[in-house]
Amino acid sequence: MNIRQAQIGDAAAIARITNAIIRDTLVTFTTTERSVESIATDIETRGSGFLVAVNGRQILGFATYGPFRAGPGYAQCREHSIQLPPEARGQGTGRALMSALESAAQAEGVHVLVAGISSANPDAVTFHAALGFIEVGRLPEVGFKWGKRLDLILMQKILAMD
Repeated sequence: MNIRQAQIGDAAAIARITNAIIRDTLVTFTTTERSVESIATDIETRGSGFLVAVNGRQILGFATYGPFRAGPGYAQCREHSIQLPPEARGQGTGRALMSALESAAQAEGVHVLVAGISSANPDAVTFHAALGFIEVGRLPEVGFKWGKRLDLILMQKILAMD
C-alpha cells in the first residue's frame, strides 16, 4: 500500500467509494451522490490536502480536508473526511492515510483538524480517539436521514507545531 496525493484520474474510483457510503449508510447525512467532476474539482482545489491509499492501481480509500469555517480567524483549522470501503478497513489503511494527512496539514500551517462524525458511526469515534482526537462537542439531532434524527459528534486534534 502507498499513500499519495490524489490525481484527477482517481476521481471515478473516489466517487464509487463515497457514493456507496452516501447511498448505503448513515455515516454521512448527505443524500446527494457526488459527480466525478465535482470530485475532480476538489482534487484540483485541495492539492496536497487530498490523499489516496493505493495498492497497485486500486484506490483503497481517501482522506481530505477543507476549510472548517469561513473567515481569517479559522485559517489554521481544517475539517477532514476519511472514507474507506468495508473491505479496506481494519488493515492500517485509515491510520496511514490520517498520518499522511496530518503531515500535509502541518506543512500547510494547519494547527487543528476537526472531525464531524455521525452518531450512527461509533467505529469512527473509536478510530479517531485511537489517533489522539478528543470529543469536544455533540450537536443532538442536527442530522436527518432515512427518517432518523442523528447527532453530530465533533472531535479535534491539535497538531504539534515546530
